[in-house]
Amino acid sequence: MTKIKIGIMKSKLLIVIFLFFTISIQSQVLISLLFGDKLNSDGLEFGLEGGYTFSTIAALESNKAESNFYLGFYFDVRIKNQWSLDTGIIVKSTLGNNNLTKNDLDFLGTSIFPEDSEGVYSQKSSYFILPALIKYKFDNHIYVEAGPQFGLLRKGWVEYNYDIDGKSGRIKETNTDSMNRFDMGITAGTGFRLLKGLGWTIGAKYYYGFIDVYKDLSGSKNSTLFLKMNVPIGLSNASKEEIAKQKELMKEKKEKRKLEKKKNKDQK
Repeated sequence: MTKIKIGIMKSKLLIVIFLFFTISIQSQVLISLLFGDKLNSDGLEFGLEGGYTFSTIAALESNKAESNFYLGFYFDVRIKNQWSLDTGIIVKSTLGNNNLTKNDLDFLGTSIFPEDSEGVYSQKSSYFILPALIKYKFDNHIYVEAGPQFGLLRKGWVEYNYDIDGKSGRIKETNTDSMNRFDMGITAGTGFRLLKGLGWTIGAKYYYGFIDVYKDLSGSKNSTLFLKMNVPIGLSNASKEEIAKQKELMKEKKEKRKLEKKKNKDQK
């Protein structure tokens, strides 16, 4: 059996494994939305993750980042003490590269070249993304995380946004076949959880791919910065009680400051 055939078999196996986990997690998301708090516990939290990405593809002549919104679900599974597994599925994400040059377009074999027009070419690729990050939470509600991330290409295309004689338009040309369907790399990030570690989470993470985006361009790795926000969907009873307690304490502190302010004003 040749090395090429072995490589194809490995790629297919990785795709099957990825699809298995993707379908499994999507099923959990559907169940969680149907049953809400019943599936929440002190050891598991799920919710919505969304934000903004800034991505580039190495080896292309252009290094202008492609920026887009992304959306998905996360699962935070407690392992032990302050350690947990941060996983989930990002179902809507568009990575790529903006402001492609003439050399980039020649390599891509793009045929959409309107004459005498001003516009911008960009490579866009839609992925299903599965992170598997080990997270450590500090007592000050800051966390750090790192681990592998997997991606499955849904569709790739070159997009041309132009303006001709005052009329703007958009042309798309699919180039999925020239791209590798599977992506894998490493991700590291940090963030902060609001409401004394019980509310929404804001953070950032950086991904660097190990697999070429294009089949015929060595070194064409995905590189993406994720600016994100995590919003829990449903909470365990213990978490609800603690949040209520924290809100009550905040209310008491606010009333206390108000009384002190009034007292100082009266003394004057």
